Amino acid sequence: MTETDPIPQDERPGAGPTPDEAALRELLHQVRRQTGHAVVGQDGAITGLLVALLAGGHVLLEGVPGVAKTLLVRAFSKALGLSTKRVQFTPDLMPGDVSGSLVYDARSAEFEFREGPIFTNIVLADEINRTPPKTQAALLEAMEEHQVTADGVTRALPDPFLVAATQNPIEHEGTYPLPEAQLDRFLLKLLITVPERDAELEVLRRHANGFDPRALDDVHPVLDAEQLRAARRAAASVAVTDAVLGYLVDLARATRQSPSVQLGVSPRATTALLAAAKAWAWLGGYPAITPDHVQTMLVPTWRHRIRLRPDAMLEGVSVDAVLTSVLAQTRVPI
Repeated sequence: MTETDPIPQDERPGAGPTPDEAALRELLHQVRRQTGHAVVGQDGAITGLLVALLAGGHVLLEGVPGVAKTLLVRAFSKALGLSTKRVQFTPDLMPGDVSGSLVYDARSAEFEFREGPIFTNIVLADEINRTPPKTQAALLEAMEEHQVTADGVTRALPDPFLVAATQNPIEHEGTYPLPEAQLDRFLLKLLITVPERDAELEVLRRHANGFDPRALDDVHPVLDAEQLRAARRAAASVAVTDAVLGYLVDLARATRQSPSVQLGVSPRATTALLAAAKAWAWLGGYPAITPDHVQTMLVPTWRHRIRLRPDAMLEGVSVDAVLTSVLAQTRVPI
C-alpha cells in the first residue's frame, strides 16, 4: 500500500461486525470525509492519523513547507470534535512552555501549576526539529506515559491524547534532529507529498471559491471522545494468530540482518506494528489481522526506527527501499 491508499470499505469477511462497531466504523469514515473537505489529496495521511489515534500512538508528519501539514491536523481535530493546541517549536522554547510550570500567585502567596499547551487532546508540535533536545525531551514522558510530572506531582493528560509533530526534511540549518529515543515514541512517520495535478487544481478551485483555511467552516464534528474510546477498545480486541505473530518477529529479525542496516528495529517496534495492524484491520472490518495488514503498515511504522550504515546512505539506499526488500524476502505464513 502507498501513503495515499484509502481504507478498504467493501471487504467484510467472517461473521461481520456488531451493529455498534459498524456504527463506530462509519463515524470514523465520516471523519475522513469531513477532513477531506479542508485537505485535498492526502487521504493516506488522514488514514494514518486515524490508525494512530485508534492504536493510542503518535504521528510524525514530514513534508516540505506548504503541503497542508498544519491544516491537516487542525481539520482532523475539528472533525473528531476534540480539543487541539498548536505549539510552534523554536530555538528559544523552554520545556515549561510545553508541559507547564509553577507560577507564584501573589494573592494566595503560593505556587500553582499553570498547564502548558500539552494539556489537550491533540497537540500540533509544529517544526519539532527546530527546538533543542532539552525541550524535545519534555514531550517524552507525555507521549509515553500520557502524563506530566512537575515539582514531584504527576498530572494526567486528557484521554484521548495524540501528538502530531511536523518537520521539514530539506532545511537542516539551525535544526536539532530528533534522537532515537524520541523517534521511537512516534507510532507512524507519514510523508506528506505535493498533491497530484488534479488534487492541486481542486485546491486552487476551492480557494478561488472563497475557501478560508483558518475558519474551516465546511468541517463538522462527527463523534465524541467516548465514542472514540469505544472504537479504540474494539480495535484492540482484533484477534491475531500465532502464525502472524511469528511473521512479525521474522520481519523484525530480517531488518537486523540486512547488510544495509546498522541498527534494526527493536521489540517495541514490533509491538507498535502489531497495534497499527490491528487498527488497520478493524477499520477495514476484519475480525483478525492478516499478513496483508502487517505489510500495509510496516513501512510507515518502521521507516523512522531504522538506522542505515553510512556506506549504504552514500550509495543512495533509502530506508523505505530496505523495508520493501525485507517484505519481499520474508516468508509469508499461509
